[in-house]
Amino acid sequence: MNQSRPHSNPLLTVPAPPEAARIADILRRETVGGALVLTATVLALIWANTPWSDAYIAVREFTAGPQSLHLNLSVAEWSSDGLLAVFFFVAGLELKQEFVAGELRAARRAALPVAAAVGGMAAPAAIYVLINLRTGGNALQGWAIPSATDIAFALAVLGIISTHLPQTLRTYLLTLAVVDDLIAITIIAVFYSQTLSLGPLAAAVAAAAAFAVVVRWKPGWWWLMLPIAVLTWALVHASGVHATVAGVVLGLLVPVRKRSDSAPAGPSEHFEHRLRPMSAGLAVPIFALFTAGVAVQGLDGLLDALSDPVALGIVAGLVVGKSCGITATTYLVARFTRASLDAGLRWIDIYGAAMIAGIGFTVSLLIGELAFGEGSSRDEHAKIGVLCGSLLAAIIAAVILRIRNRAYRNAEQRDR
Repeated sequence: MNQSRPHSNPLLTVPAPPEAARIADILRRETVGGALVLTATVLALIWANTPWSDAYIAVREFTAGPQSLHLNLSVAEWSSDGLLAVFFFVAGLELKQEFVAGELRAARRAALPVAAAVGGMAAPAAIYVLINLRTGGNALQGWAIPSATDIAFALAVLGIISTHLPQTLRTYLLTLAVVDDLIAITIIAVFYSQTLSLGPLAAAVAAAAAFAVVVRWKPGWWWLMLPIAVLTWALVHASGVHATVAGVVLGLLVPVRKRSDSAPAGPSEHFEHRLRPMSAGLAVPIFALFTAGVAVQGLDGLLDALSDPVALGIVAGLVVGKSCGITATTYLVARFTRASLDAGLRWIDIYGAAMIAGIGFTVSLLIGELAFGEGSSRDEHAKIGVLCGSLLAAIIAAVILRIRNRAYRNAEQRDR
């Protein structure tokens, strides 16, 4: 392999040292979080397919909480509406950092991950719609399920196998996944929210404004910010907008810049360091535990579920749509801007990273519940499609990038 040489118009740019250090830290944290989510998923599948499955259903459907603001929710709803708000709050923090101080702050550098994220969401949705165009009932409501990328799982897979892959490739996937999260939450807010109640929505806007004032001028007053954030979340939930939207909005309101040169980090980075372990290690695994538990009923049940066009559309969207959509869009951006890959990078590397983005899982499972209703037969088939599609995408990506990782390692050894 030839030694890498710089290009006057590179397609992927090398991040600055502070950004590179932040990305490396995120990869380390998400590797652990991805392992916990995988463990919770396996546990849920085992629990739901044993003689103790009735206990699993009973725990998942147990309701608790006040009736006011529609907060008498089941355990499954608390995990998807409540705990995932923490996950999306961290996503909002990441997005703000990327646009203010990261790889997305310059329009030229943001063009590629934004375009790739859009292509990586449009292609899976189109494939799903084509497969389900003649399917009856509410099948088309699931068009957005294969469009999402699970940033925790994707970065966990990349973190495990990317010891020698170029830093530019890891940065590319992270920024793409962050934009993907923004588009996904926008889809949830626009297409999967219930009938709007303007009173609670207006109150939620006022509460969010109060949070913005406190976090900007008194970022250390967590004892005041926390109840305001919870109130904002509850009001958004009562308004009919999916409650996780509140997490992203609040994350975007946190300032990125440090208040003084003596401060070790800005409020956004500080909050991310504090809350990412809770998001990756608690919120998402619990959501997986009470969402991924679908009764497969043996090989015959699995094959029957996968014969449903809904499940087929999801698998095809995640495995084929994501990888082809992202790679094709990246190639078109390169042709349009006359940019070129670094000499050491290959298009198979881009395709491998794009295949990792086919790991839908968390957000895909959430959209499936919103599209078909928790516990419905279509929702169960959608879950199987998400699990199978994400697993297949992870395996293919791991094989491709493991081979490429070995090639980069060998090249490094030859250059010593």
